[in-house]
Amino acid sequence: MMRPNRRSFVAVYLLVFVSFASLAAQEVSVRPGINDSFRDPEVVDFVERFEGESREVFVERAAIADACRLRPGMVVADVGAGTGLFTRLFAERVGAEGRVVAVDIAAKFLDHIEQTARAAGLRNVETVLGTDESTNLPPDSVDLVFICDTYHHFEYPERMMTSIQRALRPGGRLVVVDFVRIPGESSEWVLGHVRAGQEEVEGEIAACGFRQTETELESLAENYLIEFVKVPAADAAGNGSHRP
Repeated sequence: MMRPNRRSFVAVYLLVFVSFASLAAQEVSVRPGINDSFRDPEVVDFVERFEGESREVFVERAAIADACRLRPGMVVADVGAGTGLFTRLFAERVGAEGRVVAVDIAAKFLDHIEQTARAAGLRNVETVLGTDESTNLPPDSVDLVFICDTYHHFEYPERMMTSIQRALRPGGRLVVVDFVRIPGESSEWVLGHVRAGQEEVEGEIAACGFRQTETELESLAENYLIEFVKVPAADAAGNGSHRP
């Protein structure tokens, strides 16, 4: 009877060790407690905050939607949908043959989105209750994932981005809008609330199986907009944050 090869045991051990080490690293929240205010939100208060003229992404909502290049029939996931500002706007643009899936960790936000979508006559809106670690979207189910002022709320960014990468169809796109964070220039609120600047965000996302494109939106001052494309599994191992 052939004895097991010692090198095989070593290789398997190293593989298991690395896998568990990686998993353990992912278990650590990058910003513990950042989502506490969203566990049981007062929706009316957040509507005033999220859908007012003092918020840049509200003022620039049409330009942001234009930058997403939506087409009739597309399936879009609005991850971190909040009060549904972009969910409703996207639902109008993808048309009756398209679909928008609002994903959030707050059931109250999702209830509000369902109510406001029905009131607006939008029958192509669905809601999914996510978690801190997953969108809970099925694999290969959406054409575009949109994340607005939410990436910095991901406690487990690697797990969330892996979930998003899995949910996108081949060639699917990811659009991220978040706050500009520049030490010495950004407000104290941004520096204290937003953990990472654009370059770091780009690197984290690229490491999860995405390739960045050239898309940006010059009309934004307080926020930036970046777009990525899902990288085929065969190419993901060598993927970087370099633009084409």
